[in-house]
Amino acid sequence: MQFAIPDSGAIMNAWPAGITSAGGPLWIAIMVTIGFAALARLVRGVSTSGAVAGAIVCFLLYTSAGPGAFATLVCVFMLAWITTRLGYQQKLRLGTAERREGRTASQVLANLGVAVGCAALYARYRNGVFLLAIAAGLAEAAADTVSSEFGQANSRQARLITTWEVVPAGTDGGITLAGTLAGIAAAVLVSSVGALTALIQWRWVGISVAAAVIGMIADSFIGAWLERRHWLNNDAVNLVGTLIAAVIASRLA
Repeated sequence: MQFAIPDSGAIMNAWPAGITSAGGPLWIAIMVTIGFAALARLVRGVSTSGAVAGAIVCFLLYTSAGPGAFATLVCVFMLAWITTRLGYQQKLRLGTAERREGRTASQVLANLGVAVGCAALYARYRNGVFLLAIAAGLAEAAADTVSSEFGQANSRQARLITTWEVVPAGTDGGITLAGTLAGIAAAVLVSSVGALTALIQWRWVGISVAAAVIGMIADSFIGAWLERRHWLNNDAVNLVGTLIAAVIASRLA
């Protein structure tokens, strides 16, 4: 099942009159966006700048790819919010805890920017493969965040993915068994939500999960090779990870 929507030119022509978006009446998209951004800020999932960036992401996903994309985005947010708070005191001791005011605009865009780009491509070309790319990108963002946060909450040590040496949990490129399994579970959950809400077809769930897990592993390799050398920062690594997942999913489809 796919959403049938007009091309981007038709959408833009309709918006000034407040008529429709891919998710229905435009006012619904606006209200959903305001509500989501306000709630995310209220629970300190994001900072003020993060809330603004999240509102932009939410609006573009909803209007371009429909309510299924929004529901999948909410799933990603909830997983990130819950796992970020797990074992917070241990993460403080490790020096890896997220700031209490929440994720910033750069972090939000690094994790969700690829999904927004795919949504724009879907609005332009109406090709369902871009919906799969959205799901895979969001699933990878969730998998990477959950694997990192859950691993740090449950392990004091990790293995560097490139050399397998023991390193403190939270080290760039470090992985743990608990974190990896949690990341895979997150990819399955987010991809399944995408199917339940008709963002993607059920036959594509396996592709979305596989692409997300590959992206998560690639993220760790890039972190070990480039982030530890300060050639890329964490936001850039996260962006590349989601891009890898989206590209792999579209190619596998």
